[in-house]
Amino acid sequence: MADEVITGFGRLGEWFGVTRFGAVPDLIVTAKGITSAYAPMGAVLVAGHVAAPLYEPGRTLLHGITFGGHPLSAAIALKSIELFEREGVLAHVRATEPHLGAGMESLRRLPVVGDVRGSGFFWAVELVPDGRGSRFDADQREELLRRFLPGALVRAGLIARGDDRGDTVVQVAPPLIADGAVLDELVERLGRVLEAVSEHMGIPTS
Repeated sequence: MADEVITGFGRLGEWFGVTRFGAVPDLIVTAKGITSAYAPMGAVLVAGHVAAPLYEPGRTLLHGITFGGHPLSAAIALKSIELFEREGVLAHVRATEPHLGAGMESLRRLPVVGDVRGSGFFWAVELVPDGRGSRFDADQREELLRRFLPGALVRAGLIARGDDRGDTVVQVAPPLIADGAVLDELVERLGRVLEAVSEHMGIPTS
């Protein structure tokens, strides 16, 4: 099963992330992007061999959810997909990815940045205390991600997310229609936040 809640519907420049990387899952779970988040909706896409038993004679699917097939969300999803196709949103993400990638890679100049990785319009900066290979301990992560970083992002006017369910990272996922100027501003603001993180955590900035 592929979890495409974040990566589905254009985030990586394809309808689904698995398409970009050549994976062929049995199930795809998606949400958010299917309506461009204008209305709540989720979906499970099922391969033919998985769905086949549901169509056997006499078979009844004894399952339902309160908002299943909600007409408003379905209409918004269809219109969103139509606009994606008409406006070339996926092609825009693919064409603009190198610009964003180069900007994100430029953040490696900061000692607090241990790694930069991403695809399309979904990137993460790994934060480290003392060069690549080092890791913040639990108390440092708590101070950085839950106490300092949220306020620093607000002050910078930047929507991003800190996460430590693996490495200590800051994730950015700009609007899929963002142009080069907007992406440059995102990177510049993120750089300022990371410099503030370095100062707060006692890490030299150069």
